[in-house]
Amino acid sequence: MSKPPLPITIATFNTGKLREYRSMLSGLNVDLQDLSDFNNVQEIAETAATFAGNAALKASGYAELTRTLTLADDSGLEVAAMGGRPGVLSARYGGAATSFDDKMRLILAEIAENRSADRSARFVCEIAVADERGIILYKSRGVCSGTIALEPRGKGGFGYDPIFLPDGLDQSFGELSPSVKQRISHRAAAFDQIIPYLRDYTAI
Repeated sequence: MSKPPLPITIATFNTGKLREYRSMLSGLNVDLQDLSDFNNVQEIAETAATFAGNAALKASGYAELTRTLTLADDSGLEVAAMGGRPGVLSARYGGAATSFDDKMRLILAEIAENRSADRSARFVCEIAVADERGIILYKSRGVCSGTIALEPRGKGGFGYDPIFLPDGLDQSFGELSPSVKQRISHRAAAFDQIIPYLRDYTAI
């Protein structure tokens, strides 16, 4: 008799992120839900100074609120010409209410203002998994290096994807097909480490 799928809460309200997670974890016996499936879940402030710290805060906090196994990530863009910014402030760069189209314009303007020839950048993703008590069970980290394009390219993905050109390719994350992006992204690199753990967990 087959086991029922293991419920896992993805600590996000972002439907695009949930869609990526479902694709990446499609080979596992899991039933993914996000925070919109729960009533009155208050957003947990990302107050840590690192991606790893924020991922742990969210995984632990939302696990306690939902009483479910919870997977959280914190990810963002680090730009060399900006001293590693926006980093952990990627989602709030320019203000929480600022659209990502405007955030991308701000980044391109700051690089131009700095007159730096170095357009290197990287996406970083830290993932944490917590049990229903909020205890962190597992962590992983993934990085995708590349450069900042001269202007946004493509409408795919989300966030800063249209201005990020991964190393070795001449298309931005916003131009790449979802299947290619999921294979090379920072989130994919982090998931490569998480999947074996979740496979063993669901087999218990």
